[in-house]
Amino acid sequence: MLAVHLSGQTVSIRHDYSEPIPTEKDIVVDVLRAGICETDLQLMRGYMGFSGVLGHEFVGIARYGKLMGQRVVGEINCSCWQCETCLMGLPTHCPNRSVIGILNRDGAFADSISVPVKNLHVVPDSLSDDEAVFVEPVAAAYQILRQQLVRPRTRVVVLGDGRLGNVCAQVLADFGCRVLVVGKHPQKLQVLSGFGIETVILSDATPNRSAEVVVDCTGSAAGLTSALQWVRPWGTVILKTTVAGEQTLALAPVVIDEVRVVGSRCGPFADAIAGLAAGRVKVKPLISARFPLEQAVDALEFTRTQPVLKVLLDPKSKTGPA
Repeated sequence: MLAVHLSGQTVSIRHDYSEPIPTEKDIVVDVLRAGICETDLQLMRGYMGFSGVLGHEFVGIARYGKLMGQRVVGEINCSCWQCETCLMGLPTHCPNRSVIGILNRDGAFADSISVPVKNLHVVPDSLSDDEAVFVEPVAAAYQILRQQLVRPRTRVVVLGDGRLGNVCAQVLADFGCRVLVVGKHPQKLQVLSGFGIETVILSDATPNRSAEVVVDCTGSAAGLTSALQWVRPWGTVILKTTVAGEQTLALAPVVIDEVRVVGSRCGPFADAIAGLAAGRVKVKPLISARFPLEQAVDALEFTRTQPVLKVLLDPKSKTGPA
């Protein structure tokens, strides 16, 4: 089996990787499409100390079981469903969990992947593979609504014009928030402007500490520091950024301004599928390039070095990037 393997900070293409084996709880999914995420790039820098097959955004076809032959997407947290944390309704925080392509479990940059049946969601026929591969990051955006961190008309500043910042802005705008996206890349901001979302280039932006909520999607260790320059006293900063290495920050501004800082991670797949199917979240304009799986090393470097939004990997393609 072809797979994209991370060891230390070295990524390699393995042509002889062992096929996943179905179990009583896990089935094999043949990958149709996979998406490169900022988290994948951070893992390559040492985040989580992960070793194994990368990739957690995917759509594929279930090979076995009651879902056999159907297109599916999968939640990434593989929980035990028996511990106190799971039983209290927080399985994504299960202390015994593995996480697809991130923690103690191989990911989706491969011909096939093993996924717990409990994690799988059927993809409706109305969604293309290119749209379905976005379910995981769109679900992460919907987590903000699930956490009840905003209301309609809330003034929200999204910091970061990349992949996650874009879908967070779309979900929040659709919910009725007044959204401003601050970013560094005119071409990325133009995509958001095309959706009717207000944008400003970072070099022209002046933080005025008036935002009720600030969402950090910068992918940078400096994201929280920037967010505190935009949020008002008694406001909320939502952290979506995870980075390799330690982060240092003087926390006095948080105390002085009584700012609430909230982490926000994985979200509801059902809401994401519904939002994509209804066209409330548009993702096709975010696709910057696609590569065959065997060129994944080039695709990761392209994503890391170029001002792109989403780069997709196609295990079935044998042609070059498009």
